[in-house]
Parts: sequence; structure tokens; C-alpha cells
Amino acid sequence: MAPADEVVVLEDETYYPTRDTLVRIRILSVPESEKFPDGVKYRLHHGTTGGETIVRYDNAHGIHERHTADGLDDGYEFPGYEAVLDRFYREVPVDP
Repeated sequence: MAPADEVVVLEDETYYPTRDTLVRIRILSVPESEKFPDGVKYRLHHGTTGGETIVRYDNAHGIHERHTADGLDDGYEFPGYEAVLDRFYREVPVDP
């Protein structure tokens, strides 16, 4: 990862749409690299307060992934960062 002074937190929010669920949005601006060519590292998570995933989008390992309660979505194709963010907001009960 880049030095801390090169990483900017763009968003870091946690919401509780219901008593038993949470939405965690963490978006970082990072230096463009082979691992993060868009200069964005993100984790968009909707899960239970007990630690179970309902749906999560991330590129934590430099690979764009979509996780569901059933595991990794093998058919997922990254449509671009803005499209992922839009899809996440359509799928989860939180107002952006």
C-alpha cells in the first residue's frame, strides 16, 4: 500500500438500516498502480451485525469482487467504479 500521506479517505461511513444489519462504506483514493489502476480502493458492505455478509463489493486484493451470503459471485464482471457504487445503492437499504 502507498504511504499514508498518499492515501485520502473519500468516504468512511457506517449505517444501521435495521437493528440487525449494517452498511459499511469505505472508499480510499490511492496512487494509481497495477493493483489499483483507477486510483480507488473500496469496500461496500451490507451485512448482519453478527458478521454475516449479505452483499459486499471490494477490490481489497486488487481484484474486483462481489460477495453474497452464498460466497463469491463467480459470474461478476466489474462494470466500472461508478456503476458498482450505483448498483450497491440500489441493492441495499441506505440513502447515499
